[in-house]
Amino acid sequence: MKTKILSFSIVLLFLVTACVPTQDLIYLQDKKNTPSSTGSSVVASNKPYRLQVNDVVSVQIKALVDERLLEIFNTAPQNQAIQTVETLYFNGYTVDDHGNIRIPILGEVNVLGYTVEEARAKIETQLLADYFKKEAQLFVNVKLAGFRYTVNGEVNNPGSKVLYQDRVNVLEALANSGDITMTGDRKEVKVIRQFPHGLETFSIDLTDAAAVHSPAFYLQPNDYIYVKPLKQKSWGFGGTGRDTLTVMITAASMLLTLTLLLRN
Repeated sequence: MKTKILSFSIVLLFLVTACVPTQDLIYLQDKKNTPSSTGSSVVASNKPYRLQVNDVVSVQIKALVDERLLEIFNTAPQNQAIQTVETLYFNGYTVDDHGNIRIPILGEVNVLGYTVEEARAKIETQLLADYFKKEAQLFVNVKLAGFRYTVNGEVNNPGSKVLYQDRVNVLEALANSGDITMTGDRKEVKVIRQFPHGLETFSIDLTDAAAVHSPAFYLQPNDYIYVKPLKQKSWGFGGTGRDTLTVMITAASMLLTLTLLLRN
């Protein structure tokens, strides 16, 4: 009788420890659980991105002048409304190792460390000073050639992604990658970011509502996101109780079969 109770206790212990708790799967929980934080508005930090080496930017120029003149400057034909990742790569302007982009006629324009708005203002000022009059109603638009990032680890669809929007937070990026798997660690998601002085790694707990205040909550182009596995995966158990029970029944069946074979 004692042996049966001990065996049952061991099985129960394995089931409890091998399953992933619900609180480890829910995003943005109010872990402080204080009345002042419930329902309060949250302002997430989101500093403007500054251009770095190897970034690809799209420059579009419009004015009341001969279209043939505009084609010299523009990275794509005026009637091309939609551009693919490939066309943006070949038609866009790449920031070189010196922080410059090479624009026809204008030549080298340094944009390293500029926001896209600052780069737009710089190009527009130079064009107005040398090539266009105010009567031309010059309009310059500068954008990154897609918001690029990479997701790896315990996600359903890892790989490099490109989104055509100005701001992307880490939850959107993970959702676009099929979300974190059942055995992915949501409490310690790594975001590796490139700065002019080198790489920096941020750790963010996505189960905590305070994550929106993290400098890694809003991504920057070329960020690398890594989701490490939970211990349950390294133990070989499933993420749910049913998966874990299935594994244990299979192991018990194999053990029983081996015991019967040895007896015979």
